[in-house]
Amino acid sequence: MAERLVVLSDMWGVKKGLWITSYLGYLQQYYNIVFYDIQQLSNIDLTIQSKENLHAAFVENGIDTAVAHLLKKETTPSHYLAFSTGGTIAWKAALKGLPMKSLYAASATRVRMENLKPNCPTTLLYGGNDNYKPSEEWAEKLDSELEVIQNFGHECYTDEKIIGKICQDLLNIATMKPKEIKKVV
Repeated sequence: MAERLVVLSDMWGVKKGLWITSYLGYLQQYYNIVFYDIQQLSNIDLTIQSKENLHAAFVENGIDTAVAHLLKKETTPSHYLAFSTGGTIAWKAALKGLPMKSLYAASATRVRMENLKPNCPTTLLYGGNDNYKPSEEWAEKLDSELEVIQNFGHECYTDEKIIGKICQDLLNIATMKPKEIKKVV
């Protein structure tokens, strides 16, 4: 039986998310996938969807709304793959009790402001040029490991090379036994 994978988009959701189909195409044969557009999960409906307007809407109460909705919708322990603000939502939901087997967060924007980490195997991936990546000091304080890929920026997760790498990491998890996952992730 395939493992369950919950995927959370970045702040653009499906509007600028053609790259997400690459992930779904690679992973659907190994995982039962549930996908959330975090704009919908956050009840964000802006007339003008600029980067600044979306960011403000998520910071004001969109992140908290999405966390609350995710906690209501997801009750089955699952693996999570989340991008940018989606990674922040998954992280915060895990801290509030979301049943999570593992979290793979690519370019999670606001986790650097957190003082606690989820109680599950966690992978944090960032581009070396990502202005939102946590510091090494933060990672040490939270006993978390950052995987940094040089010469990439914040949206590294949209690049085909990085998509392949993330999918391979997740396929490795899909083929492991639960005890092995804790050792690797």
